[in-house]
Amino acid sequence: MPEIVKYALIYFTLALLFYSIGVWAERIKKELKPWHLIFFWLGLIADTLGTAYVKKQVGDVLIFNFHTITGILGLLLMAVHTVWATYIIIKNDPKQLTTFHKFSLIVWLIWLIPYFTGFFSGMTR
Repeated sequence: MPEIVKYALIYFTLALLFYSIGVWAERIKKELKPWHLIFFWLGLIADTLGTAYVKKQVGDVLIFNFHTITGILGLLLMAVHTVWATYIIIKNDPKQLTTFHKFSLIVWLIWLIPYFTGFFSGMTR
């Protein structure tokens, strides 16, 4: 396995760890807290780094398949989710702080699709 792919796997797994901690801690607490936001940002940064390593591995060739499309969608949703969570924390709206966890879970579930399709397609090679 190329070194660059190993780094991508490490970053994607860190993204899974950080993002899952943020999403599930928020879901259990049923209220968005600033420390959840830290884990959302760490997950987004790790996922972006993993994606950058994959892009470096494949070059400028972008193959549009299920994994690529869901990966782009997952990263974009994760970015929107994290920026929106930041806005809600700054705004400090009690209603949004207590309902945001529903959106978090949906984004997390969508993000899992490219994580696992990449994981399983890598295992079959």
